[in-house]
Amino acid sequence: MATQQVVLYPGSFDPFHLGHLDVAAQAASVFGSVVIAVMHNPEKPSGMFSVEERVQLAKDSTAHLAGIRVEAHAGLAVEAAKKVGATCIVKSLRSATDFDVESQMAHTNYTVSGVRTMVLFALPEHAYISSRFVREIAHYGGDASAMVTAPVAKALASRARR
Repeated sequence: MATQQVVLYPGSFDPFHLGHLDVAAQAASVFGSVVIAVMHNPEKPSGMFSVEERVQLAKDSTAHLAGIRVEAHAGLAVEAAKKVGATCIVKSLRSATDFDVESQMAHTNYTVSGVRTMVLFALPEHAYISSRFVREIAHYGGDASAMVTAPVAKALASRARR
């Protein structure tokens, strides 16, 4: 790592999974400091966990990693980036569909704020994981523990018992 930079890794993280962890760890090793911004997205349906629960699960999942902090943010990701002093936004891609959405968002973010977006890819064994699939598996009583960290697996099991 040549220089220490702060980057923002925004998302709904509902729930935080191994793909998220992989990208956060990569970003910390490349940039030095990552702020995981747990965002409320009014365009997405109400999720499985509250923002506060998602923040805690991401904190618990990344506690062993240096250079990562987790915060809740509302509003635009570019405003959160400016607020934390981030030099860029980090996103990850799983598919061509992700590329289409994220490239439009990256261009829009740059146009309105000058904040750039960098893309990192999760390891192949995590590239298929999506929070939506994790929620669906948990909703139907399945075991998603191979896709999430231990704290998230425990929270999913607890939620499924309700």
